[in-house]
Amino acid sequence: MAAPKLYAGAKLREIRTRMSLTQKDFAAKLGVSLPYLNQMENNNRPVSTSVVLSLAQEFGLDVTELSASDGDRLVSDMREALADPVFSADMPALADLRLAASNAPALAHAFLDLHRAYRQTHERLASLDEALGREDARAQPSPWEEVRDFFHYCDNYIDAVDRAAEHFATAEGRQNNIRVGAVSTLANAGVQVVFSDDDTLRRRDGDTLYISTRAAPETQTFQLLLQVALTRQDPLLEATLDLARFQSDEARAIAKIGLANYFAGAALMPYTAFQDAAQVTRHDLEQLATRFGASIEQVCHRLSTLQRPGAKGIPFFFVRVDQAGTITKRHSATRLQFARFGGACPLWNVHRAFEQPGHFLRQLAETPDGVRYISLARDVSKPGGRFGAPVRRYAIALGCEVRHAPALVYADGLDVGRAEAFEPIGISCRICERDRCHQRSVPPLERQLSVDPDVRGVLPYTVR
Repeated sequence: MAAPKLYAGAKLREIRTRMSLTQKDFAAKLGVSLPYLNQMENNNRPVSTSVVLSLAQEFGLDVTELSASDGDRLVSDMREALADPVFSADMPALADLRLAASNAPALAHAFLDLHRAYRQTHERLASLDEALGREDARAQPSPWEEVRDFFHYCDNYIDAVDRAAEHFATAEGRQNNIRVGAVSTLANAGVQVVFSDDDTLRRRDGDTLYISTRAAPETQTFQLLLQVALTRQDPLLEATLDLARFQSDEARAIAKIGLANYFAGAALMPYTAFQDAAQVTRHDLEQLATRFGASIEQVCHRLSTLQRPGAKGIPFFFVRVDQAGTITKRHSATRLQFARFGGACPLWNVHRAFEQPGHFLRQLAETPDGVRYISLARDVSKPGGRFGAPVRRYAIALGCEVRHAPALVYADGLDVGRAEAFEPIGISCRICERDRCHQRSVPPLERQLSVDPDVRGVLPYTVR
């Protein structure tokens, strides 16, 4: 099968603008004519192999950045937004959505913002006790969603913060005991650490930081490192937030905690050392958790962030769902994108993890676009640390395209070469094209229905 042509006009314009080059100068450095460059930047011609090589040689570009753009995410997000019943017309062709994502990404993002504003306004009006008489009932993205999208479109990798965390973790005296190093760093900053029997995981009161002894050891270490980020890396966090340009103080505050969390995870599992260990163990989650003093969930999340230019790991997806099926964490460095609204596909093994606590569940899955994945799921519990305290229960899933199976210990024994071994899964019922799904909750928006009162199958209709 011939390799797909690479259209990356928006990325080429971004690179040229970043280098402060005119089209004429940029074309000269790439060894192409000015009209040819203009056609590539407007996606009228694909990026040639010679141009890709020139980008790598002249600018040191990690060429995977050309294909790892926001395009797939934007297309997936637009398809889901257009599946909203408010759009009564036919769904635009997939080719049109791809053109919009590649040629006008800013317009695509604006459309998603507009649809999100509509949904939030609609939900507020549906709840009159919250919407009537409130001055803050404005149609704008919720701070939580704004921050989630910030990390989503950064590929869940923040280079400056990641490198700062790695430098902190690998500094002399910290390699062997990051926990002691964190306590020492805080002490040098005038913050005394006290371990106390408290329900609150982490609480700073003046110059004293209280860490709960009820939390698991890896959680305690993570909270110490998070406080190191807030205490010693504040200028870096603030500079990153300035670049993000959040729309509200609430979103900025949530994002700051998110960046501090990112620093903590990257310090607990430094990029180079963690990536090397992942390769040696073939991504054995339990071995990695033991080696780095982290939880299984922390390891999975970290694996999904290994997207450093020039040193990328396997592109993983990572998701966490609650017992109601609601997605509480999501990230994908793969072509698989998660539903932005509602729950995940019920055929996905992440939901079955609650039925078999303490076990890793493996699944070979295929999405409607024909891409095949290996998915690993497991339940995770977060005890309250005392009798009678509530226990939070989640399920997590980590996976990648099946072509990476040889690098995963969890693929051993699976028949990845047999098409029948792959279970069909989707993203959202409204945009899923499968017509024989026994778990379908609502009809697909793009298909016509046939309803026969004399015939009843699994569903009360058939999809044409």
